[in-house]
Amino acid sequence: MDSDVIVVGAGLAGLVAAAEIADAGKKVLLLDQEPEASLGGQAWWSFGGLFLVDSPEQRRLGIKDSRELAWQDWMGTAGFDREKDEDYWAIKWAEAYVDFAAGEKRAWLVEHGIRFFPVVAWAERGGYLADGHGNSVPRFHIVWGTGPALVTAFERRVRAAMEKGLVDYRPRHRVDELVTQSGAVTGVKGSILVPSDAKRGEASSREVVGEFEFHAQAVLVSSGGIGGNFDLVRKHWPSWLGQPPKNMLSGVPAHVDGRMLAIAERAGGRIVNRDRMWHYTEGIKNWDPIWPEHGIRILPGPSSIWLDATGKRLPVPYLPGFDTLGTLKAILKTGYDYSWFILTKKIVEKEFALSGSEQNPDLTEKNLKEVIRQRVLPGPTDPVQAFLDHGEDFVIADTLPELVEGMNRLTGEDLLDPEEIERQIRARDREIENSFTKDLQIAAIRVARNYIGDRLTRVAKPHKLLDPKNGPLIAVRLHILTRKTLGGLQTDLSGRVLDSSGNPVPGLYAAGEVAGFGGGGVHGYRALEGTFLGGCLFTGRQAGRALAKALS
Repeated sequence: MDSDVIVVGAGLAGLVAAAEIADAGKKVLLLDQEPEASLGGQAWWSFGGLFLVDSPEQRRLGIKDSRELAWQDWMGTAGFDREKDEDYWAIKWAEAYVDFAAGEKRAWLVEHGIRFFPVVAWAERGGYLADGHGNSVPRFHIVWGTGPALVTAFERRVRAAMEKGLVDYRPRHRVDELVTQSGAVTGVKGSILVPSDAKRGEASSREVVGEFEFHAQAVLVSSGGIGGNFDLVRKHWPSWLGQPPKNMLSGVPAHVDGRMLAIAERAGGRIVNRDRMWHYTEGIKNWDPIWPEHGIRILPGPSSIWLDATGKRLPVPYLPGFDTLGTLKAILKTGYDYSWFILTKKIVEKEFALSGSEQNPDLTEKNLKEVIRQRVLPGPTDPVQAFLDHGEDFVIADTLPELVEGMNRLTGEDLLDPEEIERQIRARDREIENSFTKDLQIAAIRVARNYIGDRLTRVAKPHKLLDPKNGPLIAVRLHILTRKTLGGLQTDLSGRVLDSSGNPVPGLYAAGEVAGFGGGGVHGYRALEGTFLGGCLFTGRQAGRALAKALS
């Protein structure tokens, strides 16, 4: 045996699992196809949002949360409808994860040196009935230091294990096959790729310079999803969302290619819920891209007017930040794969944030002075201003006719009627004059501002969009942005990969996105946000501890 366990994929789930296994005194061989600069995978690029329930941060802000409310929200959001088969283990993982988020998750992270930004964000607000989709209360806790702080916490544990000789980390080792013997997974075969000086996130060479074969008592796959592979995304596109978009941006690096899913399937693992995915509707082209088709997601407050490609206002509950996949379905139903925000300077200054560690340097670098300058004082953050200055999807004008002319010019389709758009916005503006309203978007804005976190840092005071004193006007073309795979390898609560008969494949484990963040689809059809990183943490910990116990 070359080691006790081989971990395939050095993203967050792989790091957590490797750390847990090594802490039990077992030897881990950690393999990854990317260069060492990309250690930590997608998690490094993340905003660092984590789903926590009844946290001290929530209580200090007057948020009353509970395990029961969180479970109600999870089930209303997931919409599990394959309970006896593909969702069987997913539901068990979901219950265990909500218990974790309402229990020891925060304390465990604090033990690793993780701290949280004091304002809890309110993501995926839903807009349906109490038992439907969405978070009833703010639960999106931003890690102080964003994604890199999470990665560093577990990288530190892995590096310490490397010094002790318990972890052997080998980048540029691409696994091409799981070795099986008598139905059990006993190792891996693959290709050694040419050394690469590609920076984090950049596409690296696939030139092969050698081969390898390693053996162990077990193999844990933690290789991520398919978000960077547009062919696979389109192949498995959910039919309930309509036809897949012709044009998409990528919210993840190119190495998120889904290769290991097929490789694990060939070794006997069962993939479930292939047709469940999580893609965003508020993507903008990165003016300074790192990977191919690099898109950035706008994290919008609730005030922007959202129009489809033809200029019609999206109906409730398809408001900014309320229902990601419902909005995606509504957009694609128009026959176009883009939409528009129309907003004012006041809204962009207060409400626009950009997802990702690199788009939030103040939080990533833990610079409190910069946080105050960027997020409390007037004006947009520096990254948002850079997109206003350089982003090709932005149109800025003093008057609505000029704005619409620029929008039509940007797409070259001349779909937008300035008079019709003005009619809709003036109707909306009339609702601002009273504290009463029948416009549910305005009602939602007022509800949001009842929460001090939104009022101080996230939601602009309601105002008339066509009043020149609130201008200039801004339009943003929004693209479909790929992100997460919600289905994956079906696993039991120990992370053991199951076969088509529901039995564990001997020697094969999985964690993270490749396992649908638990059980082959812990989120069901929709996510509550802050649950992707958390799913990697939880499944990596569960599988790592189960392996350590099984091998003792």
